[in-house]
Amino acid sequence: MELKRVVVTGIGALTPVGNNVPEMWENIKNGVSGAAPITKFDASAFKTTFACEVKNFDPLTVMDRKEARKVDPYVQYSLAVVKEALTDSGMNLDDEDKNRIGVITGVGIGGIHTFEGEVGYRARNPEGAPRYNPFFIPKMISDIAAGQISIAYGFHGPNYNTTSACASSTNAIVDAFNLLRLGKANIILAVGAEAAICDAGVGGFNSMHALSTRNDDPARASRPFSASRDGFVMAEGAGCLILEELEHAKARGAKIYCEVAGGGLSADAHHLTASHPEGLGARLVMQNALEDAELKPEDIDYINVHGTSTPVGDISEVKAIQQVFGEHAYKLNISSTKSMTGHLLGAAGAVEAIISVLSVYNDIVPPTINHEEGDEDEQIDYRLNFTFNKAQQRTVRAALSNTFGFGGHNACCIVKKYV
Repeated sequence: MELKRVVVTGIGALTPVGNNVPEMWENIKNGVSGAAPITKFDASAFKTTFACEVKNFDPLTVMDRKEARKVDPYVQYSLAVVKEALTDSGMNLDDEDKNRIGVITGVGIGGIHTFEGEVGYRARNPEGAPRYNPFFIPKMISDIAAGQISIAYGFHGPNYNTTSACASSTNAIVDAFNLLRLGKANIILAVGAEAAICDAGVGGFNSMHALSTRNDDPARASRPFSASRDGFVMAEGAGCLILEELEHAKARGAKIYCEVAGGGLSADAHHLTASHPEGLGARLVMQNALEDAELKPEDIDYINVHGTSTPVGDISEVKAIQQVFGEHAYKLNISSTKSMTGHLLGAAGAVEAIISVLSVYNDIVPPTINHEEGDEDEQIDYRLNFTFNKAQQRTVRAALSNTFGFGGHNACCIVKKYV
């Protein structure tokens, strides 16, 4: 069976550095940080009092007030990016076979706002019969965004959610890619979303010592590959990529951003939260992606790394890159856009894949911000080009995007120029 080719024909993003793709891309190119003191709840008692929040988002731009009350913020974010991506795609849905359009979401935590609110209400009102909102369960569960999107647009194709912590939406992209090249659909929307900046979300990660505590300087807190890094900066938002079978895209005259070349999956099988210290799983996932894409290491020009600004994780990813790419590692551009967006958890893969798509499409590599001269970690090889502090113009033939999740879940996708 000959596999079909898959391309990206539409993108949508809602992030801490922009509420749409053009705004996000402009800020990403210019090294703008989305970190600021938390406004979603009173975080003054926490060890970390800042995060990368979505700013000035009005859910009523994508749904009416009554419907907005029935869904968790992560679903609101999902619907917003789908609307942008569909508009960007130039698709006339009236002309499409909706039985051949699918939705695969990647959500790591899901409706934690909803869960916290309902359980908190019960704790505050312990007497009498338990009272819960009838929308409690359908608002909370992590698959419901995929369902809400299909209901909103009448898409009857493959529809489900992938959950693999911070690798979730890269898993969604890889699944969508595989279904399309097998001919199981014409179009699949790969969506990543997360909205976990709340008491339980921040408190939980704080208790694990996972978050930066640079409260006096939030904008400079996410500093991947710098010796002074002290944890990730929590973020929220969503991203949507419209993946489409090539011949279908050509037949409708679609704008094509790039081709999806391949995807890889692996497991660390090492630790509940920490990556393998020698980058075993990270090495394997990149090798698997290259093999799937039928590309050689020297075909890759840019890696959007997982790069969370954690003491152990950054080192292990660098080791993996050097093992996979050898001498070519020193010719690559590497950057962690989490230095600007923060860590979007389950949405990270989709948002960073979009940034990789734009890098290939525009021949621009975004920076890793917040690195200062003299702030070097002796375990990191700074001969590598981390694209510190300033975007670089270069031909990007192919870009690889890494995401690694708690539990040792690793997922990687590769996009390349469409020719």
